[in-house]
Amino acid sequence: MGFIEEGRQLSQDFVTPEIRSLDARLTAVEKRVELLDAKVEKRFDSVDKRFDALENKMERNQVQVLDTLHRMENYSHVLERLARLESKTQNVA
Repeated sequence: MGFIEEGRQLSQDFVTPEIRSLDARLTAVEKRVELLDAKVEKRFDSVDKRFDALENKMERNQVQVLDTLHRMENYSHVLERLARLESKTQNVA
């Protein structure tokens, strides 16, 4: 046997099985990573839904607060007008 053939035989006997073993392990690791990625994605989707719901609730509350402030401002104007009318009627009487 020549030197080159011995190198090929050595490669076939030792290196090739190692490469196959490493390939199998890498495939298993890739599958686990994919599963973990799917779990993480599912969690993020859940968190996104919660944030969307919270954002919608905050928007509704903001509209309610602004409506209440607007009504209070209108009441304030009405009270000012009423106070002026009362002062005018006291001055006339």
